[in-house]
Amino acid sequence: MEATVDKLDLKKEDPGYYSAKKNPEIRDLDSYYYLSISGKCDPQANQFLEAIDKLYAVAYSIKFICQAEDMDFVMPKMEGFWWIDGGLEAQHKFAQTPPDEWNWKIVIRMPDFVEGDHYYRAIQKVKAKNPELLSDNDVRFELIHEGLSVQGLHIGSYYEEEPTIAKIMEFIQDNGLKVAGYHHEIYLNDPRKTPEEKLRTILRYAVKKVK
Repeated sequence: MEATVDKLDLKKEDPGYYSAKKNPEIRDLDSYYYLSISGKCDPQANQFLEAIDKLYAVAYSIKFICQAEDMDFVMPKMEGFWWIDGGLEAQHKFAQTPPDEWNWKIVIRMPDFVEGDHYYRAIQKVKAKNPELLSDNDVRFELIHEGLSVQGLHIGSYYEEEPTIAKIMEFIQDNGLKVAGYHHEIYLNDPRKTPEEKLRTILRYAVKKVK
């Protein structure tokens, strides 16, 4: 009988990364490798939905390559960074900005054993299977370090996050910190299968101490 290889589940392996409380709290995060894809459009637009398809095509290709090497893993949760043009100083205008002007970077964190070679092989496999799906540099393999961060759990619609964000911003100010990164969301459940009012999303902001 063949031995069963346990799947690495980052949600269990690193629960501090994938959990949050309703009240804001501080996290100090390491550097992690992610698959990422970026763009600028309304999240309801086909461009955005197609970007997610591209990201998952590469992510599952990496998973199957690792699986063949006895390093299988549970697909990690999708995440997103959101911002508008103008740098950090302009981000308070995000809610008033038309969605077709939103910048985004959708990411999936990769296990530590995933390396550049896995990524390049996965890209080639996806292109061989569906030459029209990926363009050059569509999906990237990149290191992201947020470091000191403040987060909170939002329950409900993605379009009703303002009260949760306001609590996070108040906490940041009260603790002598300021925002040092863009709005970061971690999607803990699938919006296609979960009622809107039960959606659970971690909202996270990289921060730094005020001098």
